[in-house]
Amino acid sequence: MKNTLSLWGLGALLASSLLATDAAAQAGFTPITFKNAAVHDPSIVKAGDTWYVFGSHLAAAKSTDLMNWQQVASGVSATNPLFLNGTANVFTELAETFSWAQSDTLWAADVRQLADGRFYMYYNACKGDSPRSALGIAVADRIEGPYVDKGIILRSGMWGQASHDGSIYDAMKHPNAVDPHVFTDNAGRLWMIYGSYSGGIFIMQMNPTNGMPLPGQGYGKRLMGGNHSRIEGAFVMYSPATSYYYMFTSFGGLDANGGYNMRVARSLKPDGPYLDAQGNDMANVRSDPSKPLFDDASIAPYGVKLMGNFLFERKLGEPGTGIGTGYVSPGHNSAYYDAATGRHFLVFHARFPERGEQHEVRVHQMFMNADGWPVVAPYRYAKENATAVRREFVVGDYLLVNHGKDISATVKKSQSVTLGSDGAVSGAVTGTWLLSGANGVELRLAGSPSPYKGVFLSQWDETSKSYVMSLSALSREGVAVFGSRLIPRTDAQVVNAIYAELSLGNTAAVSANLNLPTTATRGATIAWSSSHPAVVSNSGVVTPGATDLTVTLTARIGKGTASATKLFTVTVRKAGGLLAHYAFDGNLADTNGAAAPGAVVGARLDLAGGSIGYEAGVRGQAAVFNGASGIRLPNGLISTNAYTVALWLKPAQLTALSTTFFGARTSDAWISFLPMGHGFVNGASMLWSGTAWYDAGLGMNLPVGRWSHVAFSVRNGAVNVYVDGMKRFSGSNFPNVFTTASGVFALGVNWWDAPYKGAMDELRIYGAALSDADIAALAR
Repeated sequence: MKNTLSLWGLGALLASSLLATDAAAQAGFTPITFKNAAVHDPSIVKAGDTWYVFGSHLAAAKSTDLMNWQQVASGVSATNPLFLNGTANVFTELAETFSWAQSDTLWAADVRQLADGRFYMYYNACKGDSPRSALGIAVADRIEGPYVDKGIILRSGMWGQASHDGSIYDAMKHPNAVDPHVFTDNAGRLWMIYGSYSGGIFIMQMNPTNGMPLPGQGYGKRLMGGNHSRIEGAFVMYSPATSYYYMFTSFGGLDANGGYNMRVARSLKPDGPYLDAQGNDMANVRSDPSKPLFDDASIAPYGVKLMGNFLFERKLGEPGTGIGTGYVSPGHNSAYYDAATGRHFLVFHARFPERGEQHEVRVHQMFMNADGWPVVAPYRYAKENATAVRREFVVGDYLLVNHGKDISATVKKSQSVTLGSDGAVSGAVTGTWLLSGANGVELRLAGSPSPYKGVFLSQWDETSKSYVMSLSALSREGVAVFGSRLIPRTDAQVVNAIYAELSLGNTAAVSANLNLPTTATRGATIAWSSSHPAVVSNSGVVTPGATDLTVTLTARIGKGTASATKLFTVTVRKAGGLLAHYAFDGNLADTNGAAAPGAVVGARLDLAGGSIGYEAGVRGQAAVFNGASGIRLPNGLISTNAYTVALWLKPAQLTALSTTFFGARTSDAWISFLPMGHGFVNGASMLWSGTAWYDAGLGMNLPVGRWSHVAFSVRNGAVNVYVDGMKRFSGSNFPNVFTTASGVFALGVNWWDAPYKGAMDELRIYGAALSDADIAALAR
């Protein structure tokens, strides 16, 4: 690859480079760091100077600063320390609960310290495909346990039998006895709010002495939901700043495709009625029983939507790496008011764009806006303070997200707007803005009947690794907007940054169309020209020939009066040619000479460490994998919808889900060849793809301790898998994963599963789907 700068722009770019240094370095502060934990449905409680979160599957974590979390427990097992006490464990303590719920796991727990100083865990279990659930109490002298069961206090799903209110249980109107939260009101009374889907969210008064329900309440009072509306995870926080009780809930489905989002309503009384910002009584919010099950359209207009799927999208040329900062299906939150500091916190779990179902705990600060509604700081808490802001630090270019009111799996990406010094909002959204008081913001945006009211706040941005001005505001329609100010830059600095980052991935062995970006940050443009348009067009269309061909692509970057050019040398492989060949003859080099060598990694493809040995192979030497290491191959080895992967394998053992060859565009789009698959293919060897799940089971397992030749070919969804030259699987609609030139590839490891143990030899990757005869020849 050769890079050149136009001479007339070079001086300006070099002069500006001194000003383009990271804002963190300019300010001389230490970058903020976090330590993450995974607790689904986190419920926060403070004991002494330590915050704890307890959640589903008996997970718990703790922190002294709400930024660095230490995992305390995880997983419902006989060794979970929260219930481990001599020979007693969670299964012996909660045997009645597991039996009733017909489950072996627990859902969202809530822990509260009552007047006697002891800690009360409100646990629950649910069958899952029905609201057959049990909710009970366990007590401990220490917050980390061990907890001792005091029994079940509520049951649900007793089909055809009398429920707690004396009538026959009806899931359309009676609650699912899960997701409890226990709180004390301003008068010292104890309450429990609970419920999920089914008949809705209910509240009942509890005995503050023993934590049990007061008698004669049945299931308590319904506050919201019913007819199986997807509303769950209720949590109540009282704020002395406004004298309101705020009831938080999550609407939608909790998985990455469920559109989970957090909403709030408020009341002057702990047991309601709770109203949204438009004055709607949430007791009237439920699904339409005439519509299909889990009808979201009936409930979407109600409640104040605080946060849903969003992404502050990082564009080419902005500081940092990756796609930006945002969440997928954030929800099942708890909240905390810290009387010592007057701060409000929102605590929730979140998934992340392009990271599948992986989830982590997040804590964001909240502030009360001019109308007494909580607005959520766009970035996670990093000890920021709500102080007066200066107008010149507010004016500028912003990324703006409008969360809307919908329940959707769509990730709302940021739009570019400018808050002008004249009070105008321009760009993708137009209107006016006003700095009110010390740090208040009021936005009047086109298309919104009412203004958005909220706050400006200086926050730490994990993507740019710098402090940025953020804004968060709500309209009276219950719609939230987030904003994040871009670091001020001149046009020359913008062009310089784009030039430095612009890359086409591996261009040494191209066989598919190239993605040539034409836009970048802050409206910058990129124009492309090719030295051989018949082979690689100006828009990136690749037309392989009978031989390998070399093409020069020229990118002209421009913004305002600043510009630069960057050159890329692209080698287009002949049609159907060999892209890479790793023979493992004592090294990890590509003997084809096109791709970079492989690199030894640890137990995950992005972990350092590990070791690879060598032994006699099918031809020459073979690579030996020790069950704790893998090989990271160069990015972009495959960038086409037609390809073949062939290699020899000799497993030392069969371990479910351990990969041999792994390739991924993202953590949501990948392929993997497994010597031992999952239960849906009865543990057979398989070619697997996710998250558009595809199970190509072979009906057999590769033998342990013996060499087998494995190959699979893909041509625009048509897939064939071979063992020792024999076709074992043939199918259609296989996912087209490798649509970019930046795919990630590895041998023996992925991001999740136990590494492969055994040997590999003669890995060959082709830019076409080989014929049956060609693959049979490779197996000889």
